Amino acid sequence: MAATELGLPDTNGILRQPWVHPDRTSAGLGWDRLYVSTQHEQPYRASFAPADTHLLILHLSGPVTVSRGRTRLTSSRRIPAGGLFLHPAGRDLTVELGGRLDTVHVYLADAALQEAGDARRPVRLAEELGSADPLVEQLMLTLDGLVRGWEPAARTYADHLATLLASHLVRRHSLAADRAAAEAARTRSGTGLSKRQFEAVRTLMDQRLAEPLPLAELAAVTGLGVSQFARRFKTATGEAPHQFLTRLRVEQACRLLRTGSYPIAEVAVSCGFSHQEHLTRVLRTRLDTTPAAIRRDG
Repeated sequence: MAATELGLPDTNGILRQPWVHPDRTSAGLGWDRLYVSTQHEQPYRASFAPADTHLLILHLSGPVTVSRGRTRLTSSRRIPAGGLFLHPAGRDLTVELGGRLDTVHVYLADAALQEAGDARRPVRLAEELGSADPLVEQLMLTLDGLVRGWEPAARTYADHLATLLASHLVRRHSLAADRAAAEAARTRSGTGLSKRQFEAVRTLMDQRLAEPLPLAELAAVTGLGVSQFARRFKTATGEAPHQFLTRLRVEQACRLLRTGSYPIAEVAVSCGFSHQEHLTRVLRTRLDTTPAAIRRDG
């Protein structure tokens, strides 16, 4: 059964408020591990019920004063652009925004976080106000960029970004005891895939080359969780799953361009690219060439 897409009902309600004006969201993209929204926010003070997702807010502008607490405000900071606000799942929130602010919100499913940690104990994230983390900032900006220029062929990449974000939160933003347990779990699962597991993944990639391929479906054929699968796949191949899949798509497109007479647009779609321009962009980036040049040179 397909997993349910995350959306507004999975958030704590901030994005439903009249002082929030979204520019774009991941609604309708089928993402089941996170929900992304980019918006303008006006000053406010309000309280919100707990959610089942972990909330990350990246400040795109500033500095601006933000105060937070649970039933009452207990801490306050003036946060510059690039600052992060982290609120764990399952906790109520009272927050006051002291000025106009542009933000990216990422709501991460708790299941994705727990899968990235130690299965023997739950992971608990710390509450953070104004912290700086260049990797989290880059991942959130990349997710926003993916929403802005979404192409169905990027589904595996979106899942990969969610896995990276969850793993990094466990490693750097969980409580100290949970960080130690997660590191021990990563050490225990540091091996690659078995030959049978890799062959099962490769077969599925070949069979579904033209389709969006969620990371969870690749992990399922190995019997591993998504985070563990992604780590083991990279150990085995030296590439993340989305990079390996893109390489297979590029190789197949090049074969068809060299040996067949199908229109370039049909080659692109049959190899999992959204359209001819998408294939051209990837070939320029990876091979410094174009579909027409590959066809011409044979």
